[in-house]
Amino acid sequence: MKKIVNKFACLLLLGAAAGAQASVVISGTRIVFPSNEREVTVRLSNDGKEPGLVQVWVDDGDPNASPDKIRTPFVLTPPMFRIDPSKGQTVRMLYNGAPLPQDRETLFWFNLLEVAPKPSADADVNYMQMAFRTRIKVFFRPKALNSAQRIEDAFSELRWSLKRDAGGGYAVSLDNPTPYHINLIGLVLAGDGDKSLFESEEGGMAEPGKSADFKIKSMQAAPAGKLTVRYTYLNDYGGPVEKSAELQR
Repeated sequence: MKKIVNKFACLLLLGAAAGAQASVVISGTRIVFPSNEREVTVRLSNDGKEPGLVQVWVDDGDPNASPDKIRTPFVLTPPMFRIDPSKGQTVRMLYNGAPLPQDRETLFWFNLLEVAPKPSADADVNYMQMAFRTRIKVFFRPKALNSAQRIEDAFSELRWSLKRDAGGGYAVSLDNPTPYHINLIGLVLAGDGDKSLFESEEGGMAEPGKSADFKIKSMQAAPAGKLTVRYTYLNDYGGPVEKSAELQR
């Protein structure tokens, strides 16, 4: 009978876990670290009803790397802590001054791992302890590039073209000669009269000095005439901003 109770309790907890979500959240979807700053702060809050044990670290692009094996020019303090319900925690992110490129942004990732508390249950009842991981971009930006006007001017330098992809369909190719990471959440191809014709299947990011392709839904042939790309990018605060540009043939 005891085994049956244990199995039943475990199934209930597994069912609840399917709808579980993280309680500790980051106040922002990205971090911009100006090179002339010694540190920036990251604000976290616990919006749940239970305390959470949190670990934070920064990686340089490998999501599977162990935190104790990663070497980046940043130190986070505190690296591990507890946040009670409806409380907050400020994490200091310090730059150790290690050399980084000064002619373009460098991308890192801020990681937050939250371990949910053990459920209040009898010691004989099986349970699954949940862990939730959040990962957001960190842009290390040289001082010379940290100008609102310089960032705005960069969008006029982007080059857009239409190409065939490996699957026989079409994709919009974004060539990014700027020193910034361009993060898109979507784009639309418009024809004469600004009429929407096709849209991308998903967003993506073009790194400094590189290109990125955005697959177009249901396009079997390239439309004739002038085409305009209407795209939505994320600014430094994670807010969506719409712009448009002519597609080069």
